[in-house]
Amino acid sequence: MFNIEMASSTDSSATVDEEARRLYERYQSAESDEERHEIALEMGKLDGRRHAEIYAALEDE
Repeated sequence: MFNIEMASSTDSSATVDEEARRLYERYQSAESDEERHEIALEMGKLDGRRHAEIYAALEDE
């Protein structure tokens, strides 16, 4: 069972990393401050989800 949880956690991390990469690329190519601000807010939400996953995993240990 531990290995299944680890695989799931790894898959989730890979998905979050890919989403972070896409947001960063969008941020770099944004044409306005307003667009960059909106993307930065999305990045903040993603970072919050990442931290929540980390804390949840620590509580399970």
